[in-house]
Amino acid sequence: MSPLMPTLFTRRKLITAYQNSPSISTSMTFTFVLLIFLTLPFLTLTATQASLCRTSCGNIPINYPFGIDDGCGSPYYKNLLVCSGLSKLELRTPSGRYPVKSISYSDPHILVTDPFMWNCQDGDDFRATRPFSLDTSTHLSLSSQNDYLFFNCSEQNVIIEPKPVFCERFPERCDSSCDSSSYLCRHLPECALALRISSCCSYYPKATESLRLMLKYCASYTSVYWRNTGENQPDDQVPEYGIRVDFDIPVTTRCLQCQDTSKGGGMCGFDTSTQNFLCLCDRGNVTTYCKDHSISQHRRNTVIAGTVTGVSVVGAFGVGAGIWYLKKVKAKAPVTCGVQSNENRLF
Repeated sequence: MSPLMPTLFTRRKLITAYQNSPSISTSMTFTFVLLIFLTLPFLTLTATQASLCRTSCGNIPINYPFGIDDGCGSPYYKNLLVCSGLSKLELRTPSGRYPVKSISYSDPHILVTDPFMWNCQDGDDFRATRPFSLDTSTHLSLSSQNDYLFFNCSEQNVIIEPKPVFCERFPERCDSSCDSSSYLCRHLPECALALRISSCCSYYPKATESLRLMLKYCASYTSVYWRNTGENQPDDQVPEYGIRVDFDIPVTTRCLQCQDTSKGGGMCGFDTSTQNFLCLCDRGNVTTYCKDHSISQHRRNTVIAGTVTGVSVVGAFGVGAGIWYLKKVKAKAPVTCGVQSNENRLF
C-alpha cells in the first residue's frame, strides 16, 4: 500500500462524515473540504522527507558513492544507476542499460551482464550484438580482470595466432593479435563443449573503437571476469560470465564527518542545483554534519522536496483563503444574542 493511502482513506472518512451531518451548510462544507485537501498532503510529504534516499534496490545494497535518488551519494555517479519499479537495478552507459548482478564496496566494482553477448545456450548460433562501452568522463573503468572472447573472426581482417603462456599474465608484453590458444577458449566456463564448429580467440580491446572493429569482423563476443574466491589465497580466482566495472570511492573529510554516528550518522549527498556537498539528516540537510547546531538546516533540492515546498506554499495560501472565507461567512450568519445555533456555529 502506498504511504499516501492511509491519509487518503482518513481524508475520505472525514469528508463523508462531515457531509452527512445535517447541521452543516453548503458553504461551510466547501471550506472544510478545501482545508483538508490543502493541509494533509503537506503534513504527509513533510513526514517522509527523511526517507528520500533508498538504500537498496531489490537485494542489492545502495551505499555511498552511489545513489538511485536525485541528490543522494556522490555527484560523480549521479544518474548512473537506475532502479525500476520491479526492483531491477541497471547501469546506464552510452551503449545502453545493463542489469547489475552485484556491487562490492570492499573491493570496489560492479558486475553487470549484457544480454546481447554470447552465452552457453547460443552454442554455434550467434545473435546480433553491440559493443559495450563506458563514459570516459565518469569514475568508472573496465577492470583488467575481464577477458573477451571473440567467435568466428575473419582471418583476413583479424590477426589470429597462438600466444605464449606468459602473455595471459602479462598481455602488455605481447602483440595485439587475437589468441587462438587462450585457456578460456579451450575451457569455456560452464559449457566447455558448447562450440563444435566455431572458432574462438581471446583479445583485450584497449578502447571502444577497437572493440567495434573486432565486432565488425567477428560473429559475436562475450566477456568473462575472474572472480576472487578468497578461500585460500588472494589469487584464487574462477571465471564467470559478466563484465566487471571498477569504480573509485571519493573520500572527503566532510563525508566522513557526516557518516560518523557520534555526529548524527547522516548520509552523504549533494545539492542538485550546485552539486555542492550536503549531509542528509532526518530533520533536514546541512553542509557539515547532523548534530552541528551552529548552522540552520534546509531542505534538499530534489523533485520530491520541491513538491513539498510547492505544497507548503499552496497550503499556506489555501489556509489563508479559508480563514478569510470563514470570516466572511461568519459575518453574514445570523447571531441570536450570543446563542450558538445550527446556522452560526463553525463546527
